Amino acid sequence: MSALSPEVPAGLARAAADAPTAARPDLLASTVSVIRSDSPLIRLRGVTKRYGTGQAALMALNCIDLDINAGEFVAIMGPSGSGKSTAMNILGCLDTPSDGQYLFRGTHVEALSRDQRARLRRRYLGFVFQGFNLLARTSAQENVELPLLYRGESASRRQAAAAAAKALQSVGLGGWEHHTPGELSGGQQQRVAIARAIVTEPAVVLADEPTGNLDTQRSQEIMELLRGLNVEHGITVLMVTHEPDMAAYARRVVRFIDGRIESDQPNPLLVPPRPLHAPAAQPRRS
Repeated sequence: MSALSPEVPAGLARAAADAPTAARPDLLASTVSVIRSDSPLIRLRGVTKRYGTGQAALMALNCIDLDINAGEFVAIMGPSGSGKSTAMNILGCLDTPSDGQYLFRGTHVEALSRDQRARLRRRYLGFVFQGFNLLARTSAQENVELPLLYRGESASRRQAAAAAAKALQSVGLGGWEHHTPGELSGGQQQRVAIARAIVTEPAVVLADEPTGNLDTQRSQEIMELLRGLNVEHGITVLMVTHEPDMAAYARRVVRFIDGRIESDQPNPLLVPPRPLHAPAAQPRRS
């Protein structure tokens, strides 16, 4: 099951629902602290998540401790029901722990209001979904512009368009800005989704089974793209995957089982870097 599936399309619907609060510029400044160089970007301490009460209670996470430093590429793995999906929802500010602490840049996220978590999510996090979650009748460029509009900042439409075009260029889709998802291959649609995730220049990209709907070649291209964004742009990447071949692109693998972290170690099977994706073929001119 998709790690972020309970919120799909979380990066769009949740942001849209929270959009009225985006006009409060003081909210972000008062929410997230300036990170110290000796502190992890993300820290979980004793994080527990329970659903239900009494004998019907389900312990989805049981006293999780996890540190993630800025610039890491971490694969999160585990069988269905292991807790990895719940952990990703908490890390993405889409859910809150029942107990424990979640610190992002030194700020206690578990103590933030819903509006503050939404503001943090829009400013610092980008999401990539297995199913792409693109608006079908909207061009690639307009899809990529959406997070900028949801942030409610004063950037002009021209500035938003320029930022979207730059993001599309960075994922190899220069020249495809005005094509709708129906005119793109699955691999190209996922590139658009990645451009949408990075257009706001987030600190963290959370990728939920990003290659689950792609063939082997397109999967490898997407993984090289994510690794390139991590290495060349310093974006922290947290990726849920069931596929060992895809996890092999991450430098660290965290495995969940029965609501606990079973193992957390450097990846011994790291795939050697390859040249970053070639630009996509230019669209035909009619």
